[in-house]
Amino acid sequence: MSENVVHLHKPTDPPTDPAAPTVLTVVPDAPPAPPVPLWVRSGRAVKTAVTHETTKTTARAVARHGLYTFNGGRIVARRTWDGKTGARYERMIRTAEAAGNLEAAEEWEERLQRFRAARHHRRMDLLHSPVEAAKGIAVGTGVSIGVLVALGVVMAINNHDVTDVITPLRATIDFIALLIRIVQVVWGPALTIGPFLALLALWTVGSKQQAAPQWALPANVRSGEGEPITPSIVVKALRDLGVPALRNAIKEMGDAGASMLGPIRIAGCGVEVDVTLPSGVATNEVQAKRRKLAENLTRHEHEVFITIPEAARTVRLWIADSGALDEPIGPSPLVTDETLTANYKTGKAPWGQDLRGDAAAISLYQRHLLVTGLSNQGKTAALRALALWLALDRNVEFWIADLKGIGDWAVFEGIAKMLIEGPSDDHCIQATEMVEEAVEEMNWRIEAQRRDPSIVFPPLIVLVDEAQKAFMCPAKGEDKRPYGGSKATSRYFMAVREIHNQGRAVDVLMWQGTQDPTDQNLPKLVREGAHTRASLVVGTESQAEMALGAKAVNAGAAPHLLRQGLDKGTLVVASDGIDIPAGQSSITVRTHFIDDEPAAEIAARAKALRDGVATLRAVDRGEERDALADVAAVLGDAPRLRTNEVLKRLHALDPSTYGDQWTNDRLKSLLEEHGEEPKKSHGVMVVHRDHVLRALANRDAEGSASAAE
Repeated sequence: MSENVVHLHKPTDPPTDPAAPTVLTVVPDAPPAPPVPLWVRSGRAVKTAVTHETTKTTARAVARHGLYTFNGGRIVARRTWDGKTGARYERMIRTAEAAGNLEAAEEWEERLQRFRAARHHRRMDLLHSPVEAAKGIAVGTGVSIGVLVALGVVMAINNHDVTDVITPLRATIDFIALLIRIVQVVWGPALTIGPFLALLALWTVGSKQQAAPQWALPANVRSGEGEPITPSIVVKALRDLGVPALRNAIKEMGDAGASMLGPIRIAGCGVEVDVTLPSGVATNEVQAKRRKLAENLTRHEHEVFITIPEAARTVRLWIADSGALDEPIGPSPLVTDETLTANYKTGKAPWGQDLRGDAAAISLYQRHLLVTGLSNQGKTAALRALALWLALDRNVEFWIADLKGIGDWAVFEGIAKMLIEGPSDDHCIQATEMVEEAVEEMNWRIEAQRRDPSIVFPPLIVLVDEAQKAFMCPAKGEDKRPYGGSKATSRYFMAVREIHNQGRAVDVLMWQGTQDPTDQNLPKLVREGAHTRASLVVGTESQAEMALGAKAVNAGAAPHLLRQGLDKGTLVVASDGIDIPAGQSSITVRTHFIDDEPAAEIAARAKALRDGVATLRAVDRGEERDALADVAAVLGDAPRLRTNEVLKRLHALDPSTYGDQWTNDRLKSLLEEHGEEPKKSHGVMVVHRDHVLRALANRDAEGSASAAE
């Protein structure tokens, strides 16, 4: 079959005869490549060596340390010149004139005149000082010789040897000779080492000031990570903000803007500096460019805080160390110190740390509280931390409504007199009725105090978490009044307003936690009624004003610039109950987080301080109460209580039922009806828990017998 194959490609080689002789073709080798010239190879080697990273690092190090020494000499020379002449004062005068501050210019001119007068006085003194110095040396030498001779006379009398008269003088001469020999030995090496020590001192000055170009600095400094904040860096950051008036004023200043800055102070995990702006530059122009200023300082936006102190035309910059605000602050003292106690009136709750790293403690005495922010940012944890501390004061009562209802406040079972947990409209209705009960309690206390001004009431904290649900509740009562809303017909709104108006006078306080504030879920009159206002991160500047007030936001409070999810538990607080730096209207606090397990341990300590509290899970209204059962409930686990304390607890349980008509006589009659009565203990009338339980058992037994008949 192969003979029938037709080749379509024409062979390129002619056919060869098998009998033909074989012809060998010799192909010459390719010519060798021409050698690379020596100068090319040398150039390549030099280029590789010069561009190698090790060479660059070495060159930068040499240049950096050389410039540290050179520029350190310049810095020392300038400081010396400023100290010996009036150059500093003249520079300050030019700066004040450029800033339009004529009063400061006149003050610096007066200082310059005083400096010149003092310098002239010193120079005139030099004319007389040689003569006075010679006299002083002569007198000093004579006195010293006299003292030595007198000492020798004493020694001679004591030793009965006349030669001891000159012994002290001879010893002094020998000591002086020894000093001269030491100087002769040290002088030569000192002359050799001295210049090196001087260069080392200049290098130290230059390195502290980072007196070298950016390209010569180490990589971590060039990249901005951890760059130290120096006056030149702050002035450059302000100059490059893009505010023309500020930039031009800095250019015209003789000291390149350094006089604008106050001292740079270490403040916690960062530094703080006051900047006096030149004439024509408003503080809000700098506030509005916070992000650009932070980036100019090689920081993130959340690491720079701008506030307005009392001084006119001044902004206060707090600049964090890179990454410092992302580090945790540690556990709460409530967790680490089991001996910690609370005092409602004089104590302060350990809430967290401020940006300086100092402990941030807040007074809760007679202050209504509002904590707001976006969801899942730590609002409930911040509120609960305060309540846990205050629970360690056994005199404080709690009525709590948790409208989230997932168990965040369950640890207050046995501490709170009322505890409502749940997100439904029914729970919102119960929360509203609880606040209305608190209003009745407040009115009763006011009336009782009017009759007896010396009476003292236990503090009552009415706490509603997720209060926005109560404001937004659509349900209406039998009288057609809505439970929620922000109008005068709203039951919850009006109850909170009444407590805000008069509650602190009788220690009935309103604490509220809300999220994502708006005019609908946090009405203006309610939020402005709180003495302590704290905000976690919020979405907008208008929400920040709702949370803290326009005054605090205008002065630099910026919860809307916190980072959602990253700054959990970080609060901006406006309150007179917490120490705020002078001239500021708010403070930023990083709160301690107390988890559920340690919270339960703290709550157990609080329960141990109390006589037993029966926690009601709902507000009972419109039902006839069982007085004897209520007495047993308010006694709790206490073996006995004074009758007046039982009456107080009954009133707190239901003011409408156990009002003014309930007295010691009525309580006595109730117990006598069931075969028991209060008895005295140490001269005070008390109610015994065993007696009440026995009365209940007798009543139940009588009821069972009647039913059987």
